[in-house]
Amino acid sequence: MGLKFGSFDSICESAALVVCPLVGTDQGIVPTCYSRNVLVGGTLIFQPSTCFIHIVAIIMTGIMIYYIRSKYTAVGRKEILMFFWLYALIQFLGMFLDSGIIKTSTAAYQWITAIYAGLIAATYCSLLFNAFVGFQWAEDGTPQSLWALRISCLVVFGVGFFLAIATFKGFAGMSYSKATGLWIVYLLWPLVCVAVYVFSQLILVFRTLDTRWPIGDILFGTAFWVIGMVILFAFSATICDAIKHYIDGLFFGELCVLLSVMMVYKYWDSITKEDLEFSVGNKATVWEVKDPLLQSGGQDFSEEESSAGGHSGGGRGTAASLVGGYNGQQYYGQRRGGYPPPGGY
Repeated sequence: MGLKFGSFDSICESAALVVCPLVGTDQGIVPTCYSRNVLVGGTLIFQPSTCFIHIVAIIMTGIMIYYIRSKYTAVGRKEILMFFWLYALIQFLGMFLDSGIIKTSTAAYQWITAIYAGLIAATYCSLLFNAFVGFQWAEDGTPQSLWALRISCLVVFGVGFFLAIATFKGFAGMSYSKATGLWIVYLLWPLVCVAVYVFSQLILVFRTLDTRWPIGDILFGTAFWVIGMVILFAFSATICDAIKHYIDGLFFGELCVLLSVMMVYKYWDSITKEDLEFSVGNKATVWEVKDPLLQSGGQDFSEEESSAGGHSGGGRGTAASLVGGYNGQQYYGQRRGGYPPPGGY
């Protein structure tokens, strides 16, 4: 059976997607071949190899988020962070849904899968939004840009969530056998977002950048994503049979998507340069000391001046040594007899 618009039948027969147990028929659609299950502590774990990829994806996304946050003045830093946070959340939910820890027969599976579908739509919306950040339609990092991103993702998430739960629960004219809306949000919308992102970034590189090296990142990321989708939807059953059910196309699909997300980071990092002057200035202010106890005679002394005065051994600029929160002049100046005391100890 070939691919049909609005139908999950042929897709779910090949790939074990998280929505497949909830569409097609009242019992869902079972793939023709899927990876072996393992028993861990009395709990049957489905797709163990794919769960491993989910864990690796969460770790790698955390590392990428850390490095993005460290580039304080990079263009589009806050906007691209939204994309990676959403991707990490998808991987976290996917780990519980793919593994069967949340049973497909429970009502919770329907609601969490609807959230999962909405997050996928919102993540690709975030990617689409970041495609236009480099064109500076609004200054990056400003409330206008950030709130436009947040509202757009929230709206797309709401639409995806509603279409999914309406399909699973069978209301608003939708049902498990009429899943066209979910099919568009879950499968067609990501394709459109990726196509627009790739096309816009190629324009950005050719029109605004002096180097053409970022094109390699774009091409590699696109290739990983396309290969992952082709393996998932076209060759999953073939791979599953050839490797005797140890892994299936879902494993390679998630792996290729992870690699494409890493290339998104690599591309963003290659086209954004941090302003080291402002970055160092921001970090220096963290160490600025503003303690009134270190001030003498209403004057402010820098660290270098205080150090020089301390070694000079006297004079008008004598440095203050900290003794119980007081400087030397304040502490010893309160003693009328001077130091050392005339009578000794």
